[in-house]
Amino acid sequence: MPDQSLYEVLLVKIFKNHYRKGAEKFEFDREELAKVASELGVRLPKNLGDLIYSFRYRRKMPAEILETATGKKEWIIEPAGQAKYRFRLGKASRIVPREDLVAVKIPDATPEIIAAYALTDEQALLAKVRYNRLIDVFLGITTYSLQNHLRTTVKGMGQIEIDEIYVGVNKNGQQFVIPVQAKGGSDQLAVVQTKQDLACCAEKFPNLACRAISAQFMNDEENTIAIFELTMEKDEVKVVEERHYRLVPADSITDKDLKSYSAR
Repeated sequence: MPDQSLYEVLLVKIFKNHYRKGAEKFEFDREELAKVASELGVRLPKNLGDLIYSFRYRRKMPAEILETATGKKEWIIEPAGQAKYRFRLGKASRIVPREDLVAVKIPDATPEIIAAYALTDEQALLAKVRYNRLIDVFLGITTYSLQNHLRTTVKGMGQIEIDEIYVGVNKNGQQFVIPVQAKGGSDQLAVVQTKQDLACCAEKFPNLACRAISAQFMNDEENTIAIFELTMEKDEVKVVEERHYRLVPADSITDKDLKSYSAR
């Protein structure tokens, strides 16, 4: 059985083990995956983390799970502690770039050698954001990359990973911590990661203002990047601002482009 089909079989079985009509949340742990695989007589995937990741960011939930959702809500999987997870029924968890938003042209400062050797879409995206200082451009403050792929633990959530974390300062001296989540390929931005990024920054950097950022390639075009600032409001993630940037050779930015930008 292919891994993707195996993932679905195991997740559906775990869901059915816990779900009762009317329930809006319940928890399970990673060890239960091995138990369920044994009960069903199927092999256990080598990468259990990818099973959870797949349904949090990349794939739709199996139909047998989707049909239990009510109204405009959908099931999401949240971290609930060390090697523990929570199914929770909440509002739509995907953040999708607008198709009708204008893309601002930015001179592409990505070193060619970096573009040539980036191993994944996510690495390429983070590099383009970093070398073109798109966080600075988007937020209007000076920022510095502090660490890539920060792995740490957060109370009540267990281990989490932030794709990249920046620190910054504005003209008044106010300092910021900026968690960035990046999605390339078929992955989608999800509110689950935003919640854990915000929780991490509140716990680890309590004296800094947190501005959570998400970035994604547009339509598989590696030269157009959608960037969002996100916040929490009544236990829901909301989009504060969305901008699109197109990385182009400097000489392709026309006088007409510059005039239009200055008039905005």
